[in-house]
Amino acid sequence: MKATSERAGLLFAAYCVVNSAFVPAVAKLTTVDASGLAIALWTSVFGGIGGLAMLAWHGELRLLVARRTAPVLVTVGALGTALAFVLFFEGAKRASAIDTAVCVQTEPLYALLGARVFLGHALTLRRVLAVGAILVGIALALGARPLEGSLGVALLLATPIAWQSSHWIALRALDGVNPRLLSAARYVYGALVLLPIWLLVEGADSLPPAAELAQLLPVVALQGVLISYGGTLAWYASIKRLDLARTTAIVVPSAPLLSLVASYFLLGEMVSARQLLGFAVTTAGVLVFALSESVDSEPRYTGDHG
Repeated sequence: MKATSERAGLLFAAYCVVNSAFVPAVAKLTTVDASGLAIALWTSVFGGIGGLAMLAWHGELRLLVARRTAPVLVTVGALGTALAFVLFFEGAKRASAIDTAVCVQTEPLYALLGARVFLGHALTLRRVLAVGAILVGIALALGARPLEGSLGVALLLATPIAWQSSHWIALRALDGVNPRLLSAARYVYGALVLLPIWLLVEGADSLPPAAELAQLLPVVALQGVLISYGGTLAWYASIKRLDLARTTAIVVPSAPLLSLVASYFLLGEMVSARQLLGFAVTTAGVLVFALSESVDSEPRYTGDHG
């Protein structure tokens, strides 16, 4: 039974890798004609629509406002979607798609440290060495481009902290909450947090012309429903079966290898030999993590109700 569950977790993680490969390029495309804050809001709205539809299909809409879990779900949505999306899309607007893919690879470091501090996991030598290899690869890839002083890079490097902090809170406080509810809450509550901020900072007057908006919204809808919500649902389904640090290390550094292809075909961005070397070293670290066993003591999203 455990072997079957782990295989399913690895399959969901593989889906996340393929899905995540398109995130940087699509984010770069959608932020060309709109602000990062606006794209963060609209992506959250479409992701929330997908989440609400899934909950309605399973008869679970009431769980979204359950008194026991709602405060934590709001916090998870504020951190994991609202804050993370603003950092990510504002960063992506100011950086290349390849830079975007590279910068968020710091997430395994945050995952490993957070698993130790907040979840009580031991820092095994194998995992420390694996993360070390991942970080060396990231350093090589980042060194291939002049990134010093870039606000976009700083925002992107901070993005994984927002993602991971939402996972730590969810793992500690929402044991027994199913992935569908968590995924929907991320986007529904994320959108509700972002809406008043967007209205206050930018407002409807900041929207692009109608013709540009008509072309942009279908792409943002795809980004919200399929890439964001679909990816989040698969992510939680994976960490339901694997531990957080392992899932993070499989998914996060692997996606850029496919992102290079997506960025080339969608945006025409070329990758350097040094970046390829960095990605290769990062992949070695991923394989070490992927072949290690999950931490059995970690809380999982195993429940069928809120």
